[in-house]
Amino acid sequence: MENKEKILEVENLCVSFHTYAGEVKAVRNVNFHVNRGETLAFVGESGCGKTATSKAIMRLWNPPFVEIKDCSSMKYNGEEIMDMDKKRLQALRGNEISMIFQDPMTSLNPTMTVGKQIMEGLMLHRHLNKEEARKEALNMLRMVKIPDPEKNLDAYPHQLSGGMRQRVMIAIALACEPSILIADEPTTALDVTIQAQILDLLSNLKKEMNTAIILVTHDLGVIANFADRVQVMYAGQIVERGTTQEIFTEAKHPYTWALLSSVPALAKENKQELYALKGTPPDLLLPLNHCPFAARCEYCMQICKEQNPMETELTGTHKVSCWLQHPDAPKVESFYDRRKK
Repeated sequence: MENKEKILEVENLCVSFHTYAGEVKAVRNVNFHVNRGETLAFVGESGCGKTATSKAIMRLWNPPFVEIKDCSSMKYNGEEIMDMDKKRLQALRGNEISMIFQDPMTSLNPTMTVGKQIMEGLMLHRHLNKEEARKEALNMLRMVKIPDPEKNLDAYPHQLSGGMRQRVMIAIALACEPSILIADEPTTALDVTIQAQILDLLSNLKKEMNTAIILVTHDLGVIANFADRVQVMYAGQIVERGTTQEIFTEAKHPYTWALLSSVPALAKENKQELYALKGTPPDLLLPLNHCPFAARCEYCMQICKEQNPMETELTGTHKVSCWLQHPDAPKVESFYDRRKK
């Protein structure tokens, strides 16, 4: 990355859900940063803590059912988000940090036209009058390539296709030109051609507006040509992080290997059966004082069941938490070794 200015710094983020069965520790001591104008992807299977992390950044979780622990620190341009009052948070959300939620059909208000929903943020944050906001909303629909924007400005969400609704969500999120855009599974439930169009759109808008993007997805195929850096999450922890190139060509964690092995294109290229990861993720009600992936890992050693691995720095950008990186660990056949056979 040419521009290394850190716009968001997250340290020791912990998020817990309080349920009848006990405290579910959904996010455990997560650390990361986002540079201005880059795309950082969070990857992992459902329930690994990706969405919990992204919503915590905007403090969208409300106590007492969901708690962001006091030990957590999230700094936006050096300002601590955890210390912000309601007024400052309202100014932050949608204006400086914006979010595209997972399902546009449930995120959009079915009783309001899409134009009014875009105008709402413009009038609140940019203090435009109704006429100015409508004109700007029309420009936003043009920017996200909505066909016949004059007509669709007055359409209701149910009158639009899935791809068009997702574009409306992007228009709402980008209306106030935020510094950070959080995209939570922006291509879920869309067909492949629409997925490609949405990603191209986000990529072009990022270049035009120099917006940093946090992309939340379970699909490695989505991030291959889109993200600058990738963080692999499992059981509420980041188990591997690196540039997209490093994750796709030099991954070191067995969980990352499992994710890569389940990508259809890579399996087809190597003429192998599509890999299916056995077992289920650990119970997050438990303390997990050992490697969370131990029960599902084919390379599991005794130490993996007893202690959590420390994060090993492989390069300045590539880090992994796995006991296989210990000097005394046995050498194993990696995902890449198997592909060469």
